[in-house]
Amino acid sequence: MKSFDKRSADSQPLKEVIDRFLKAFSLENKMKEMDVIAAWPELMGSAVAFRTKSIKIHNKILYLEINSSVMREELLHGKAIIITRINEKAGKQLINDVWLG
Repeated sequence: MKSFDKRSADSQPLKEVIDRFLKAFSLENKMKEMDVIAAWPELMGSAVAFRTKSIKIHNKILYLEINSSVMREELLHGKAIIITRINEKAGKQLINDVWLG
């Protein structure tokens, strides 16, 4: 019987195993999307986060529901900034458009 405290020759770091698992099941982008959504207050500030009723990403489009018409209008003019911040956070082009509702 093998001892559990020794690594076998075919053992791999957990990060590599998880990364391969995410790639194999095409979950890599979904995890990036969840990271970006969780970081929304950090990316856009507490005022925007407070007025954001819902946020989701589907087919490279960020869908935002904002409960302030003034804030929605401001964000509409800053779509390029939102796209840049999110893609930088994700480390790849995760979104290419923003829809505000």
